[in-house]
Amino acid sequence: MKFKILRSGRHGLSGRYETYEVSTGPGMTVLDALFKIQETHDDSLAFRYSCRGAVCGSCAMTINREPRLACRTQVDGLTRMKPMGLRLFKGLEKAVDWDWANEILIEQLPNLPVTKDLVVDQTKFFEAYRKIKPWFEPKNAETGFSKVMPDEAEKIDRYLNCILCAACFGACPVCEKDPSYLGPAALAVSERFLEDVRIPDREERLELVAGKEAAPACEFVYNCVKVCPKGVAPALAIKSIRDSLEAARY
Repeated sequence: MKFKILRSGRHGLSGRYETYEVSTGPGMTVLDALFKIQETHDDSLAFRYSCRGAVCGSCAMTINREPRLACRTQVDGLTRMKPMGLRLFKGLEKAVDWDWANEILIEQLPNLPVTKDLVVDQTKFFEAYRKIKPWFEPKNAETGFSKVMPDEAEKIDRYLNCILCAACFGACPVCEKDPSYLGPAALAVSERFLEDVRIPDREERLELVAGKEAAPACEFVYNCVKVCPKGVAPALAIKSIRDSLEAARY
């Protein structure tokens, strides 16, 4: 199997495509293939990984023009699978001579600076995440947190699944156009707090996502829904936030 990989140029800028041929087998993932390339072809190839079990989100990258987790994307069948119906933008439309039926194309996540090869600098992503204050304190420090009933927990279960892989950030055309945009993941996590019955400062938290760099900026392209490996569906969270903003007349 041939793997066409976008290697970094000077100062981390995306540069050249290099092709490697790797013998593959049943169950091999793209991450396995990258290890093999690193071990047998070029030990300077850089990529990020950790858990290898689709839990940490570290190995998110663009595979066949789709942001995916390398550790859960199996090589078998990729060349027989046309790219999903993402609405493409500059970050996903790099000009390259790619035979999608015979080659697997691997590139960095868009919308984030390249550190080296497939490794991107996620500082901007996590700065946006911190802006929505992803933590809370109990209403009463002495008594602690109140209990959450099953029907109340059900409202936030979906958003608890976010692993902060930044796949949605890379797939979002608004993130490309507006560097100040918080992005789908941060807004989905914000909705998790807004729907939590233990939150005492809902109005203050709603203000954090009311600005032009937050929920109102979403164009509902739904790329974030299509690429999320955990089914979080950030666009649904953003729609709920915008409904809350409308109800509060922001």
